[in-house]
Amino acid sequence: MRRKSFLFVNRKAPYGAGRAAEALEAALVAASLGQEVHLAYLDDGVFQLLAGQEPARLGRRDFTASLQELGEYDIDHVWVDGQSLRERGLTPADLLVAATLLDRAAMAELMAGMDVVVSI
Repeated sequence: MRRKSFLFVNRKAPYGAGRAAEALEAALVAASLGQEVHLAYLDDGVFQLLAGQEPARLGRRDFTASLQELGEYDIDHVWVDGQSLRERGLTPADLLVAATLLDRAAMAELMAGMDVVVSI
């Protein structure tokens, strides 16, 4: 059976409703089952990648350690919308993990090329 390509699109801030942690867990499960997993961060989702977060102060579980382990799950494709970063006054240096910046057109093209797109 052919591996499927999954793209998990993260658009929400990290600790509002727990969706970010759930999306990351789903991506890790898909990767552990041998699927090709990509992660994309747009809009307020870029805040999920910020270094130095303190979710315990909000009573939330810190999932950033899992982000640093992406390579252990063979997740090598992390994409960030460059416009979303700029609009929030962020740069790639602010991010916890290495990511490839894309413009909106390239992000749309990436999405169109995936077998499965899960938008959170």
